[in-house]
Parts: sequence; C-alpha cells; structure tokens
Amino acid sequence: MKRMTTAICIGISFFSLVGEPKENKLIVLDRKAYVQSVQKNPNKELINLEKKIPAIVLDIKYATEDNFTGKKIYNKAKAYARKPVAEALGKAQNEFLKLGYSIQIYDAYRPYRATVTFYEIVKDTRYVASPKTGSRHNKGCAIDLTLVDTKTKRELKMPTKYDSFEKAAWAEAPVSDPIVKKNREILIQVLSQYGFRVNKTEWWHFDFLDCVGFEVLDIPFEGLED
Repeated sequence: MKRMTTAICIGISFFSLVGEPKENKLIVLDRKAYVQSVQKNPNKELINLEKKIPAIVLDIKYATEDNFTGKKIYNKAKAYARKPVAEALGKAQNEFLKLGYSIQIYDAYRPYRATVTFYEIVKDTRYVASPKTGSRHNKGCAIDLTLVDTKTKRELKMPTKYDSFEKAAWAEAPVSDPIVKKNREILIQVLSQYGFRVNKTEWWHFDFLDCVGFEVLDIPFEGLED
C-alpha cells in the first residue's frame, strides 16, 4: 500500500490536512487536470484492468468491509493502472496462465483521499503511505495481488491474509510450509521479470519501477468512467 516539487496544488491539498509549509506542496490532480495530462502523454491513462487483461480476477477488498479499516472505502469494485503498468501486468498474466494460475487483484489505483483515511487509522508508514508524499497506488503504479488456480478458482496458499500487519507478511519472512514458500516465490519471480518489485513488508504489494512523471491522483472510480 505505498516528491513532488513546488507547484500549485490541484485537487486536494495535503497541507490543509497536516499543516506543512506551503512551499513544499504536494500536487494532487483532479479529473480535469488528469485528462489534460493524458492528452499530453497517453501513457498516463488509467486502464481498466478487468477489460484489458484476459482472465484476471478482481477481489477489491476496499469495496467491501472485509479490510483492515472495517469500512467500505470504494463505491465500486474496480481496478485501474497507468497504461505501461497495465501492459506489463498483462505480460505477467500470460506467464502465470501458462503455469495454470491467474492474477487476482485486491487493489490497484487508489484515490489519494483513501490514503489519507488509511493514515488516520494506522500511522505506521511500513504499512500505509504517508499523505506527505502519497503512494504509488495513488499514482496508478502499484498493484496488490495474489494468484488463483485457474481450474479450482481457489487462491493459492500464501504466508498471510491480505493486509496483514504481521512480520510473517514481509516478503522475505521465513516460511516453513514448502508450498506456501513456492507460491510466494513464483509470484515475486514472474512479476520481477516485467518491471515490478515486491514491497518488503507486504508480499502482495508490487510497485512498478518505471513510474517517473506520474502524478498523485484523487479521482473516484466513478470519475474514470465515461
């Protein structure tokens, strides 16, 4: 679940929330500014992953109460990512399908306001991003995911549940169960081949490394639909 330089702040200003000096404002784009950015650079488009990637499964936890907040954060169960992220994820999906697995997404692009909410609940930046910087999720450059068996449709066994704050959820935490260890290794190895890096404290969280120039966004999913 994890600077931007001096500029006017479009959309929500983080500083109105935490009282930081104005000269260090975080840029957070609203829908209008986002559309303008896409017109200048098509790679900044947020792609609907369910439509882009064959056989992908969605289990968007923040569209339910089954998440660490105990609250429904999103009104819709959707998954979006910037165009290069979606393309790389699609290539990884093809590799997983060859192995008999499919990607199941827990979360992808996350509006900035959700990051603020998370930080208000858990002020531990090992597990939630600081509103001072926003997160790669806010930029459309991070994916929370696991794998499901394409035949049984069941999730593969992993070290912990999603959004666990246990040390067992760390990407390099010792694993005694050889099947769980193998599943985690396959997930990390395949995604790393396509430009993703696992977050060290969350086995399910993968950052897309080529994320330079993508701004923090605060657009609800409804605002991304025509």
